Amino acid sequence: MPIHYDEFTQIFHLQAGQSSYAMQVSDEGYLCHLYYGKHISRDDLSYLNETGRGASFSPNPADGSPTLDTRLQEFPGAGVGDFRQSACGVRATNGAYAVELKYISHNILAGQKPALPGLPAYYLNSAADGDTLEITMEDALLGLHVKLYYCAFAGENIITRWAVAENHGAATLSLENLQSACVEFPRMNFDMVSLHGAWNRERHVERHPLFHGSTVIASNRGSSSHQLNPFAVLCDKHTTEHTGQAYGVQLVYSGNFKIEAQVNQMHCTRLCVGINPDNFAWQLQPGESFTTPEAVLSYSDEGIGGLSRTLHRLTRNNLVRGEWKQKLRPIKINSWEAAYFDFNADKLVAFAREAAKTDVDLLVMDDGWFGARSDDKTSLGDWFVNEEKLGCTLKELAERVNAEGLDFGIWFEPEMISPESELYRKHPDWALHIPDRGRSLGRRQCVINMALPEVQDYLFDCISAVLKQANITYLKWDFNRNLTEVFCHSLPANQQGEVGHRFYLGLYDLCERLTTAFPHILFESCSGGGGRFDLGMLYYMPQTWTSDNTDPVDRLKIQWGTSMAYPLATMGAHVAAPYGHGRANKIPYRASVATTGAFGYELDPTKLTVEQIDEMRAANAAFREVQQLVTTGDFYRLISPFEGRTCAWQFVSPDKSEALVQCFVVLSEHNEWDLRVYPQGLDADAQYELDCGAVLHGNTIMHAGLRLQDFGGRDFAHRNIYLKKLV
Repeated sequence: MPIHYDEFTQIFHLQAGQSSYAMQVSDEGYLCHLYYGKHISRDDLSYLNETGRGASFSPNPADGSPTLDTRLQEFPGAGVGDFRQSACGVRATNGAYAVELKYISHNILAGQKPALPGLPAYYLNSAADGDTLEITMEDALLGLHVKLYYCAFAGENIITRWAVAENHGAATLSLENLQSACVEFPRMNFDMVSLHGAWNRERHVERHPLFHGSTVIASNRGSSSHQLNPFAVLCDKHTTEHTGQAYGVQLVYSGNFKIEAQVNQMHCTRLCVGINPDNFAWQLQPGESFTTPEAVLSYSDEGIGGLSRTLHRLTRNNLVRGEWKQKLRPIKINSWEAAYFDFNADKLVAFAREAAKTDVDLLVMDDGWFGARSDDKTSLGDWFVNEEKLGCTLKELAERVNAEGLDFGIWFEPEMISPESELYRKHPDWALHIPDRGRSLGRRQCVINMALPEVQDYLFDCISAVLKQANITYLKWDFNRNLTEVFCHSLPANQQGEVGHRFYLGLYDLCERLTTAFPHILFESCSGGGGRFDLGMLYYMPQTWTSDNTDPVDRLKIQWGTSMAYPLATMGAHVAAPYGHGRANKIPYRASVATTGAFGYELDPTKLTVEQIDEMRAANAAFREVQQLVTTGDFYRLISPFEGRTCAWQFVSPDKSEALVQCFVVLSEHNEWDLRVYPQGLDADAQYELDCGAVLHGNTIMHAGLRLQDFGGRDFAHRNIYLKKLV
């Protein structure tokens, strides 16, 4: 059993894979943190319980117990003596902002993991996957109960956490902060690794040391955002990709988030993660409850790469759901960069006919098929087919594409509404707006209020009606602006702080209804590329468009950073036209970079030469040979594109029977040494045959490395090295 409780010491000891987590109920009833890290035995860890020394200006609680200001706590309250960031903040009806939580009970749910109502979350495939600890804390004065949940996964170094606030009193409570998790460390000598970016430059890696005060990774944009991702790592100073300790934290959520690492005067680090409390306030009525999104805590003593592989496995096996969880994804070609808004059925069928010559599986009709849509100024919300533009019905178009040998997919942007649309003229109140204040536009569009049940029902009915018209096997779900004027006319003034979260509860409900009604359709999330690449969306849609930037050199950095937190199978990666966006790299180079994900194309196949068609066919065949390996294998980052002019990474099958090493040159240098790459994760004592015919032991390959002769001297060179284990 991964969860143990000692009644005498009142110590909880959680074992998740090869990691341990321990906490203790103090004599005063506070839940104190003891340990998190590499697996340890279930010894009496009472000696680790910090009693709050050395804080002369910090007040003691009313019962005279040691100060809370320097204690290591599991879920700190606010306003009663701890001046650090809190995990829970409540404003009472008299305006007081104070919470003091004390332990009252616990329950161990063996082989179980409760669902999070209305929210995406990890799940157990069987009782053997893990156990869940439920600890109930109470502020008796407020009548507030907070249930803390810890799910310890048996096979991975991962504990997921969430909290549920319950109002057991007679008065309404204003819940102004409820984090998903808090972890304390009795030291500060960490580096933080996070993923920053912008549109077309998502998830670049940044590493810097912690300092006294707060380091904050957050979004208040109404989405997880291009700018900062809900993922961070605390690691030792000497930690590398392959060695050293690392602690990861993620949030299974798509809206406003906050990850804060705060170092106090005693050089201790408090790490909190959850919904961003800025502009958040939930009116908790008597008898009601509020559930936070799920946080993911992960540990590795095999470097940041080991942390990533742990997260990859759990996300593939215990978050992604449905028919496409295990299935290999189709190779697709998207119409956007090929045609933008300028297409009809004949043009799309011509795309399909030429793409079929290369063995592509799926044609996607992107933006421009609905309402009066011929540019980005109009018709979002008018989700009915423009048959005049297509020149036929949707059913007829899909049948024509199918006749060419390809499946058919379609694009939607359900969360947006154009001021120039039939829907807006009928329901202007459905757009997010504040009365008497102007409505800001982004990409010439407003945001539809997903918090409204009538909006959710309208979108479900409209989208369902379209999907039932034709043989549609894929849906791309886009989201092309951030939220402003976040206000809901159907809620009173004191509930306007709920709108941002209610927006995502409405979105998640709609996603659940649609994916349940259409289980055979492959859904792909998108937000101007990677503006909402998060675990929340991956629960409903098993892949996300990684970036609108399809330049292969830029994609090396984008995909490297994304792989720190997310599995390769979830990353949409396409080959753009050699004559189109970005550098003029040839198809083989672009295809090699795009192999690292859900593979596809953004180009007009009718403009390709015979040679390019042959290159596409060869690229598709090569991808299919390694697709299973890429989808389910362990991923190793070998040479960082952030540190030089080359990049290399590797896939290894779970049984170590095969591996693929991919190497890329961006810019070469005259008379440079042959590149050496050091693969990882092989069976050290086994022999591997390389595709060049050489046979080497795994330990030789990993420690002596592979020498790539004549690899340098050419800009944009690439090399794929396949290794097969000999029996």
